[in-house]
Amino acid sequence: MNEPKNDVFDNGLPAVAKASRLNIKERLGSYKNIPRFFKLVWKISSALTVGSVSLRVFQAVIPIGLLSIGKHIIDQAINITQNKSLAHDKLWNLLLFEFLLVVLLVALGKFVTFVDELIAERLTNETTNMIMSHAAELDLVQFENSLFYDKLDRARQQTSGRAILITHVFSQVQDIITILSFVTVLIFFSPWILPILAVALVPSIVGEYYFNKKNYLLVRSQTQGRRELDYLSLVASSDATAKEVRLFDLSGFFVKRFKKIAKALYRDKFNFGLKKALIGALITIPGTVGFYFVVTYIIEQVIIGKLSIGGLTFMLATIRQLGAMVQSSAKRFSAIAQGAIYLTDFFDFFKIMPAIKAPVTARQFPEKIVTGFTFENVGFKYANSSKWANRHLNFTLRPGEKLALVGENGAGKTTLIKLLVRLYDPTEGRVLLDGYDLKEYDVKAIREQMGVIFQDFIRYQMSAAENIAVGNLNGINEPNLMVAAAKQSLAHDVIEKMPNKYQQILGHYFEGGFELSGGEWQKVALSRAYMRDAQIVILDEPTAALDARSEFEVFKRFSHLSNGKTTVLISHRFSTVRLADRIIVLNKGEIAEIGSHDELLNNEGRYAELFRLQAAGYK
Repeated sequence: MNEPKNDVFDNGLPAVAKASRLNIKERLGSYKNIPRFFKLVWKISSALTVGSVSLRVFQAVIPIGLLSIGKHIIDQAINITQNKSLAHDKLWNLLLFEFLLVVLLVALGKFVTFVDELIAERLTNETTNMIMSHAAELDLVQFENSLFYDKLDRARQQTSGRAILITHVFSQVQDIITILSFVTVLIFFSPWILPILAVALVPSIVGEYYFNKKNYLLVRSQTQGRRELDYLSLVASSDATAKEVRLFDLSGFFVKRFKKIAKALYRDKFNFGLKKALIGALITIPGTVGFYFVVTYIIEQVIIGKLSIGGLTFMLATIRQLGAMVQSSAKRFSAIAQGAIYLTDFFDFFKIMPAIKAPVTARQFPEKIVTGFTFENVGFKYANSSKWANRHLNFTLRPGEKLALVGENGAGKTTLIKLLVRLYDPTEGRVLLDGYDLKEYDVKAIREQMGVIFQDFIRYQMSAAENIAVGNLNGINEPNLMVAAAKQSLAHDVIEKMPNKYQQILGHYFEGGFELSGGEWQKVALSRAYMRDAQIVILDEPTAALDARSEFEVFKRFSHLSNGKTTVLISHRFSTVRLADRIIVLNKGEIAEIGSHDELLNNEGRYAELFRLQAAGYK
């Protein structure tokens, strides 16, 4: 099987290298993400989107109104001081109007923040759900590639990080409306002021764009380093690693490594930030010079009597606010540009497609298997590995047969199981079901007929009932079915001793949780296999954490309950293996022997050697 040609592998290039090759056209092209992003926002809540835009339009036009009223207040106050007989009513009315506008502006700001927070919350939840759903559709082999994890990690970051993009874009639209109103005023006063201010602000805008690009490349280049920091933090403080960390005194080792990586990341960020601050300070000088050149001209207009004092304050406030808003808008434009680029990471994740999927006209899984599963010269090799995990597999798993897989660690037992349930597709050869390639069947239907429990089962930090029901979610509301499954796996007695029984939260991640021993967890996990009325039952080291008595009882029940079902069992314990109809002995991924327990002992081959080695340990 060739390496999947997905975006996840970035055509063989590291993510950082690919990011560094983005040209201006590609960066400008990232703006196509904005309409797509807001289409998603609109889909999540059109009402909230309309509400936010409407409130901002009102916010946008109020500032020019306040400046205009302020001009009239100052001029009216000066007129009154110069002519004591003038009535004060107009002045008080102007002040009242200004007061009401200020109250309205503040209130609008509060509601805008409220609505934006609601949109951000719903966006974060929805995009997280999207990532979870899409990740569940991808192939297992994709999760075994580090570049995929980089892309997944960046996509996850965008679920919360891009919520602010909504505020940035809406605020930008609001500021543009306000800026246009200020520009209109300046044009009427003196058209040549605008070109001067525009030229003066160009360096700042260009600088923002340049540093935005550099910041994106820096953040992207640090993805793997920051992921390693998260990993080290988890390993050093996780309950799963607590014993070894203390026994081997690993805390100092992890802390030292964490500090080394963190220091390197900090140094890069410091160098970038210092350069940005120094250059940013220099490029603001032209804008400041241009502003004071215009201020000088306006003051001259007051001196020669062409502009009132109120007009002076109005024009100065307009220019100051216009300059501030243009600067703010340039920064926000930079933030939007950065957000648009980062959205590429989010949307690119959804371009990753699974290679294992059902054909358009999928064959339905047989109601009753007739000839069984046939492996025809099947081989499998993991991506970026020169070693074959399995090779030259030729055998048939017959209907109703109990088949055991035996071999040393790394012999390819679990990989064979994953090929059988189509978590992997063969690199060479094919797997047949009743004479048809497994690829012709509906993937979901195949897995629905598989009751599988792996040795590295998940310990869900949920209730005992939910831990059992994950084996067949169709029975999550059928307590009798869950209890029956728990009794068959010997988990019922364990659950009944807990304070809240089947509603007891397992594990200690959440308050009130109840931690189980390894053997107790394994009994709970085994009950998942009994929850599913599947034609094939697969147990990968299902009793590794059980004591000898519990193991005997489990297999005594399992042997009875699996009658009529096709069963595959992986175990290192030959007392269990000998119960199988046939045994496949794997060595370095290939079949070394195949036969019944007695036949393999008589062959005096690999199986007999391993059996006697284990038996000697009990003498």
